[in-house]
Amino acid sequence: MPILAQQIKPENLQPEWQRIEILALCLIESRAGKQPKDSLIERLQNAQQQIEFIRNTQGPWSTLNTKELPNIALDILACTYAPLLSPNVALLFQDLQQGNNIHPTLAFINQLLALSDQEYSTLQQLVDHNGELMTRGLITTAGTGPMQTVKPHAGVLPLISGLPPQVLHIPGAVEMKTDAHWDDLVISAAQKKLLQEFLLWVHYAPKVVNEWNGKLAGGPIALFCGLSGTGKTFAAGVLANDLGWRLYRVDLGALISKYIGETEKNLNALFDAVQGQEIVLQFDEVDALMGKRGEIKDARDRYANMEVSHLLSRIEQHQGPCILTTNLRKQIDQAFQRRFHFVLTFTKPEFHQRLKLWKILLPKNAPLAKDLDLALVAHAVALSGGEIRNAAMHAAIMALSESKSISLEHITIGVWRVIQKGDGLAQLSHLRQLAQYLPAAIHSDGKNNEE
Repeated sequence: MPILAQQIKPENLQPEWQRIEILALCLIESRAGKQPKDSLIERLQNAQQQIEFIRNTQGPWSTLNTKELPNIALDILACTYAPLLSPNVALLFQDLQQGNNIHPTLAFINQLLALSDQEYSTLQQLVDHNGELMTRGLITTAGTGPMQTVKPHAGVLPLISGLPPQVLHIPGAVEMKTDAHWDDLVISAAQKKLLQEFLLWVHYAPKVVNEWNGKLAGGPIALFCGLSGTGKTFAAGVLANDLGWRLYRVDLGALISKYIGETEKNLNALFDAVQGQEIVLQFDEVDALMGKRGEIKDARDRYANMEVSHLLSRIEQHQGPCILTTNLRKQIDQAFQRRFHFVLTFTKPEFHQRLKLWKILLPKNAPLAKDLDLALVAHAVALSGGEIRNAAMHAAIMALSESKSISLEHITIGVWRVIQKGDGLAQLSHLRQLAQYLPAAIHSDGKNNEE
């Protein structure tokens, strides 16, 4: 993500756009076989002196993640953003590129800035998928070769223009709307502390890099392990809401292709789209992709390992929080686990946690029977948080359908329906103390199951 101190005032970058406009006017003269007029050369010299002074005194570009970038990188940024923020530049670029495209190509930037061969090579490196301008979330690109187009990044444009953020389409990802908050997250104090440290990385890593001269690093990256329903996705929602960011769940199945090169292309499109955005990425069931590597028997096995390496490389380079989840931590290769900043294991809740979950997950405005003993419920059956949520909802629906308060009978029905969904071998004995509250009709069904 761009490392930001504050939003840039649009007028502070006007000298950059004016210099690009003058360079475009000079290029028009040059293409016509004419020497630019002395007045134009003088304007260019004055503009370049002003730009040099601004850049040497921690000018507006320093508000973005541009630390230690060469001057040519700032020139590329100026060429990229000028046509969107200066109508004159937009028209000049459109004419000079002989089409409707106002976004500059590498070939055009090379000619506009009159780059040397070495400088053009630097330009190519900076805009490469692994280049500094890309990994820092400052630009996006389209195409390949000299006609590759350099475009503004959706996350940066609002910061230098005052324009509202653009609506994003993120390949292979779906936004997860959640109202998850810390008070509703029932885990141990040690686990909460680990999640809070995850947030500290998001908040303070930029300052460590900018102010303490720390090494630029991606992430943070966390691996959430645990059975289904133990709170992995809920915890990710809590983190996103605490940051005030959006949470996107990535479907790796939609990104992985049987065709060589397509998986990497899809992953690049995903990370290029989210660079610079206030987004938390959640990758589910990564054990399917990051399992223990066996013997390489054919080209497909070798390519599968390359896919995993590319995914991990993009995650590590991504300047933003990534959360990977798995139900089977033991299946994750140890070589992969060393790349995570945090590993957090979610277990089934203990009695006191189950009791708290029942109190939280029963609808707040629902009437409760006076003899409803939630401690008995929490003690009787060791459900996960997700299972308690489903059982509580089922109980509430049953009670409302009968115009009654939620009772032990309704709760027991909800619990029974949840445990029936497991392996299909649910028995009345699994309800323990709650078995006596199961209605007769359902009770007989339970007996049939036991038989």
